[in-house]
Amino acid sequence: MYGYIAITRPVNAIVAGLAGVLGYLIATGTVVPESAVLIGIIGLITAAGNTINDYYDAAIDAVNRPDRPIPSGAVSERGALLWAGALFLGGILLALPTNPLCWGIAAVNSILLVLYAARLKATPFLGNLTVAYLSASIFLFGGALVGIDGLTANLPVAGVTLLAMLAREILKDAEDIEGDRAGGARTLPMIVGVEWSIILAFAFALAAAVLSMLPVFRWWGLPYLVAIGALNLAVLVRSLRVRGCTLPACVRASGVTTTLKSGMFLSLVIFTAAALLSETFYGAGA
Repeated sequence: MYGYIAITRPVNAIVAGLAGVLGYLIATGTVVPESAVLIGIIGLITAAGNTINDYYDAAIDAVNRPDRPIPSGAVSERGALLWAGALFLGGILLALPTNPLCWGIAAVNSILLVLYAARLKATPFLGNLTVAYLSASIFLFGGALVGIDGLTANLPVAGVTLLAMLAREILKDAEDIEGDRAGGARTLPMIVGVEWSIILAFAFALAAAVLSMLPVFRWWGLPYLVAIGALNLAVLVRSLRVRGCTLPACVRASGVTTTLKSGMFLSLVIFTAAALLSETFYGAGA
């Protein structure tokens, strides 16, 4: 039984579920007990995605990660496939009583997770785009629990997340060129090279920073601009350490993916604080 729990990456799944509740909070400025259902829905679908990913990666993991549940024999391939199906079904069924928006996102994301594991992961850029969308869609899911207004309210946050994640995913691939090549993968940096990957990633990071400062957030104002502007400046300046890199080792040494990850976390802190303050001073829908 331990193998069936381990293959779902339970901590990862729970954190994704909690991010959905954060999305609800950002959309509404508050949290109600009913929003806890997001933890179950997103957690189950994330767990299913992790499981189906291990199913398709079983041959690679047998070489690179023999300790994982399938290559170690803790879970059979057939067992993993059935387990993933049960988790997907559980997540979608749990979403049914919410509303059509949540159910639709749950169904679409489930299909995308299977396609990603089976095909898209090995497709240059489309794999990066899928991961970025799936991360951003958690906030759409959280907002969708209150309907179309909540989903619309979270579009800017989802957009910033998508662009920043896209930048980080491309740079992660640039860091991992040697390992990916050995594993038979084909990523964008393998095709365009490290230098062009850095330029592209920086363009997406800059686009995320610009979007985060546009008057499309309901809490937009001077205090928010000062906070998010300072963060954007710090992240972009620190990310310049990767400038001039031509080799994966240089990208790794620059720490740029960690910088972007920290920037995304801190931006969520700012979004959440702004949403709470907006609700406190102006009421819902301000």
